[in-house]
Amino acid sequence: MTTEGDPAEIRGDFTVDGHVLILSAIGAAIGAAGGVVAFVLVRLIGFFTNLFYFHRLATTLISPAGAHPGWWSILIPVGGGVVVGLMARYGSAKIRGHGIPEAIEAILMGGSRIEANVAVLKPLSSAIAMGTGGPFGAEGPIIMTGGAVGSLVAQAFHLSSAERKTLLVAGASAGMTAIFGTPVAAVILAVELLLFEWKPRSFIPVAAASAVAALIRPALMGSGPLFPVVPHSTLGTTPLLASLALGVAVGIAAALITELVYTCEDLFQRLPVHWMWWPAIGGIAVGIGGVFFPRALGVGYDTISAMLHGDLVTGVLLGLLITKALIWAIALSSGTSGGVLAPLLIVGGSLGAIATHVLPGGDPRLYALVGMGAMIAGAMHAPFTAIVLMAELTGDFAALPALLIACVAADTVTVLTLRRSILTEKLARRGQHVTREYIVNPLHLLRVEEVMERKVPTLPSEMLVDQLLQRLSNEDPVIARRQAWPVVDPEGRLVGLVTRSDLVTALEGDDAELTLGDIGSRKLVVAYPDELLEEATQKMLKHDIGRLPVVRREDPTHLVGYLGRPGIMAAWVHATREERMREPGWLTARLGAMRGTLKRALVGKR
Repeated sequence: MTTEGDPAEIRGDFTVDGHVLILSAIGAAIGAAGGVVAFVLVRLIGFFTNLFYFHRLATTLISPAGAHPGWWSILIPVGGGVVVGLMARYGSAKIRGHGIPEAIEAILMGGSRIEANVAVLKPLSSAIAMGTGGPFGAEGPIIMTGGAVGSLVAQAFHLSSAERKTLLVAGASAGMTAIFGTPVAAVILAVELLLFEWKPRSFIPVAAASAVAALIRPALMGSGPLFPVVPHSTLGTTPLLASLALGVAVGIAAALITELVYTCEDLFQRLPVHWMWWPAIGGIAVGIGGVFFPRALGVGYDTISAMLHGDLVTGVLLGLLITKALIWAIALSSGTSGGVLAPLLIVGGSLGAIATHVLPGGDPRLYALVGMGAMIAGAMHAPFTAIVLMAELTGDFAALPALLIACVAADTVTVLTLRRSILTEKLARRGQHVTREYIVNPLHLLRVEEVMERKVPTLPSEMLVDQLLQRLSNEDPVIARRQAWPVVDPEGRLVGLVTRSDLVTALEGDDAELTLGDIGSRKLVVAYPDELLEEATQKMLKHDIGRLPVVRREDPTHLVGYLGRPGIMAAWVHATREERMREPGWLTARLGAMRGTLKRALVGKR
């Protein structure tokens, strides 16, 4: 008999080795590439905006509103929609959509592999969509594009699917850092939305990529916050309580705008035309909205800045809120290429600034900022990303307490009212379910001895095969329900294991004198009582077996238990029981006793 894993493993807080340094070096290179790609995307958006709205050759990012578009301008977003539809139909359908859901889909269902043409077509199609007036943000497309770059680099090396995922997310995080100048928020977004784990093996390379992207960003796109404001002083009780009310209100709005987006998508699904033409139809709505309210066109970074400085009056804010929400929902639902972050910032900021008239304090700058964060938190179910994002975008770190309260409040509203976020709903409509709750795997906590079967029936090695078959035919309750039996020698030492398949093989022979010692497996894979269930499960998977004898480390022939699939399931049952079973506390017990006493007293008076 041979055993596996005899030396006691040294377990640490995390499963990480020196390979993380190699991944971090690759991630740093991807971070530099992500920064360059983000720069190219912004310049492309500026190029198409200048070309179609101002009829000049320039790459400066500018708002289409400055061109004072008239009715003729409706043709611009329609034409952009036609081009994007053709690119999606004949290039790659994966360029359609927000960008982040597609990155999640590649991570969870595609082995973290993204085709090379996506890395080219996604930024180009997004630049055309936004350059022709599309009311989107650049961050979603750059997250998808940066992820494609990271995935392509990862596919060049001998890496696992988990390592490819890390580099894909590193590219996505670097792209967001380069666009917004928010390296910390980009890493947190990676943890909240893309990595689906909290492990140093993935966190460190992603952080390295974001850090490099932040390092090269000043040379490419300028330094400092994207929307700098004068920081607030320490906030008192009144604005913090007002932020709670605002967070609840924005959370309700986030739920409504999510429903609006997917209601529009359902309407597009009913159209009797090919989806290739849907972006052009969405472009009609964008063009009409732009005629009545030009500020709603394009990425809207200038509008976000004006909102954070309190420069927009209520009438403008109301028009912007309604127009931006409608044309964005319609255009996004059409399957064109564009992001969600910037539009959500504008919608949330408009609500916050408008609410200034009813909230105490009357600070439109603060409530616009808080409204933006709350909308991101509520719609995307990413409160920590929203909190840090707004602080980094503005440099107003004194607003963190208000952001914390509002973002958590908005997230609470939407997780209670919506089954999925605006991002994961997209995946659900494709038949894919994503669980966003991160928990400690019970296999990482429980040891084999906590779930193993202790009273294990054994069979003597000298028993004849016919004798075992007779006991099985008589439905011996000790052994009949089992699929395998440990075999011991006359001294009670473990010498092998006999399975039902071993019996079938033995029946094919003609030797009637075969014993269990003859047919049983002697090269055993075993588990140890102090071993984590995860380690034992890995042995089962590696050797394609469903059971492990449990022996002492110091004496592998001393059988102390038996671990089968039911024992593995018991770990999850244990975790579920701890999660859902509520126990009475001292206060509820005291109140129950008081209710009983009061009830008896009332009965006695009657």
